[in-house]
Amino acid sequence: MLPNKSRGDFTRNARKDSEGLSESPDLEFEYADTDKWAAELSELYSYTEGPEFALNRKCFEEEFRTHVSDKQWTELDAAQHRAHAMRLLDSLEVIAREKRLKVARAILYMAQGTFAECTSEAEVQHWMRYNTFLLLDVGTFSALVELLNMEIDNSAACSSAVRKPAISLADSTDLRVLLNIMYLMVETIQQDDPADRPEWKIIRETFRTELGSPIFNNEPVSVMLFGMVTKFCSGHAPHFPMKKVLLLLWKSILFTLGGFEQLQSIKIHKREELGLPPLPEDSIRVIRSMRAASPPASASDLIEQQQKRARREHKVALIKQDNLDAFNEKDPYKADDSREDEEDNDDNDNSIEAETFPLERDEVMPPPIPHPPSERVSFPKGLPWAPKVREKDIENFLESSRSKFIGYTLGRLSLVIIWFIKENVLSIALLKILLAAAPTSKAKTDSINILADVLPEEMPTTVLQSMKLGVDVNRHKEIIVKAISAILLLLLKHFKLNHIYQFEYMAQHLVFANCIPLILKFFNQNIMSYITAKNSISVLDFPYCVVHELPELTAESLEAGDNNQFCWRNLFSCINLLRILNKLTKWKHSRTMMLVVFKSAPILKRALKVKQAMMQLYVLKLLKVQTKYLGRQWRKSNMKTMSAIYQKVRHRLNDDWAYGNDLDARPWDFQAEECALRANIERFNSRRYDKSHSNPDFMPVDNCLQSVLGQRVDLPEDFQMNYDLWLEREVFSKPISWEELLQ
Repeated sequence: MLPNKSRGDFTRNARKDSEGLSESPDLEFEYADTDKWAAELSELYSYTEGPEFALNRKCFEEEFRTHVSDKQWTELDAAQHRAHAMRLLDSLEVIAREKRLKVARAILYMAQGTFAECTSEAEVQHWMRYNTFLLLDVGTFSALVELLNMEIDNSAACSSAVRKPAISLADSTDLRVLLNIMYLMVETIQQDDPADRPEWKIIRETFRTELGSPIFNNEPVSVMLFGMVTKFCSGHAPHFPMKKVLLLLWKSILFTLGGFEQLQSIKIHKREELGLPPLPEDSIRVIRSMRAASPPASASDLIEQQQKRARREHKVALIKQDNLDAFNEKDPYKADDSREDEEDNDDNDNSIEAETFPLERDEVMPPPIPHPPSERVSFPKGLPWAPKVREKDIENFLESSRSKFIGYTLGRLSLVIIWFIKENVLSIALLKILLAAAPTSKAKTDSINILADVLPEEMPTTVLQSMKLGVDVNRHKEIIVKAISAILLLLLKHFKLNHIYQFEYMAQHLVFANCIPLILKFFNQNIMSYITAKNSISVLDFPYCVVHELPELTAESLEAGDNNQFCWRNLFSCINLLRILNKLTKWKHSRTMMLVVFKSAPILKRALKVKQAMMQLYVLKLLKVQTKYLGRQWRKSNMKTMSAIYQKVRHRLNDDWAYGNDLDARPWDFQAEECALRANIERFNSRRYDKSHSNPDFMPVDNCLQSVLGQRVDLPEDFQMNYDLWLEREVFSKPISWEELLQ
């Protein structure tokens, strides 16, 4: 219980919010492919790894002093830099593991910007960029991939880790050093700087091509990293530093395939090639210009409104004693005041727990802490989206019109836009890691351990050390969620742009692996607390920690956290997960019914409390698709949410989302829909990728003129005997228009 004074203050503040007297500004968040470069660099390292920065420097300086001189690295010329980089690369090929690790640490120090010689964070980033292009130019990345493959196949390390009762940071030292260098190289080179030298731009594009090509051990780097994820989740390699693997996997996919802007450009280009009309707008740009809506009222707010009305009625009754009887009766048209005015009371319904979660049956979550609503936002006139229509919608409309007025029907039309890139690999093991990293998950003995690369060898002995480790662990989990959500969203979007059945293949695997209830479980928490979490210690973040003298940490400074309005990575993760959920359920009635069965409406409504336009939009989209199944009473009690859907979500032809009369929503079609889709996907995969049962009619045809003319063809004997006659009749006696032939 709160003290009387605190409770009074809370009540007054809530009342002010409900009346729109206090301002609750929109979160100043700009959605992008990644956070700022400095933030992405700092999230690579856990705070437990802090002492290793000095160790990397020591290893570099020992090598440098031995082979170069007493000069500083920043004082050497380009030729000397290149000579030392090649010397380190040659030293990586030694057999002795300890010697190899020291050289790898020296290279890591170079990739970290030789920070001991820098006086500012900007200077560290400058030398990081210079050193990274130098390392890439001499062939360091290929050598690192070979070493990483060697460590992945190190059966002794795997068996030792499996037998250990507790795995710590020390068990993944070699892997962490290699992954750190590779991540820094990919993350640094993918940053496009207009001031880059011309030769750097060439190196950058060459590296992008090589990173996505099967030149590293006959497979792209991303496939090798997916293999690490699978091996880790199977329990055969519990020492793998999974956060670093996932971060490198994400940035490799982002660099090779492209981010959201590149996806939009590819989509526009493909539509031009196929003669399709241009896109009406860029969704992300439209959303950036939108404002967040005032969130729906929570149960505590409704109670406040009821108390407020009661006080007002009591005050009126005291003034007009002669009409006491008339005012004492409740207005029959205002029955169920609280529900009619704003929202129903299902915010208190911990709904997803009514249906036990398939991956974790024994977990019960407490209801989230309600937050007072903020001011109402006045929307501009007109809707933000151009209306859209599917070919299926047009067909249904025409078919029904013909049947109704003319009395005949036509066959269904269909247009499938297909283009190919090579087959990609996906491991659904990502969902296991996402479940383990979700804040709603409890520690279990049978779950996978994702903390191997954050726990120190010796556990903390003081309260301050425990607090620091607690922040580090929470931050570690948040970064894992961020990486996995970004990987899944990028792959879904690229697969859909490449071929619809590649997208459907991945989407159906995610659905069968319980991705929908997993994401709902993730949001079944106090989402405002998650988005405003302060799990960071800014003075320990790289590169700040290596160029400034660290202040003494105290319990108060750890509890205070930073001064940011929200945590960028957590809001980014929430939006990604909502976008994934939308992609899995869009136009799929069977999956929409999963949202209804798992009672996602109150969970999603609580997410509307986050005043950020993009997050609210994807929540409203998910509410829109299931509104017709939630019943008239729900729609009546949630008119504020219904209004927000109408104002913010795109409208479509015959869009009767607010009414339960959809012909495609027949309950007996749900299972058939998934089975039919699965059959089409299997037929597609069999035709494209199954070499053992391939139909010769579907085999690719060689259309290259040089290749075809270069093939040796054995001519039949009768043709060889009459070859002179054939030449005379078919070649010499017929005129040839060489101009037309060349065209």
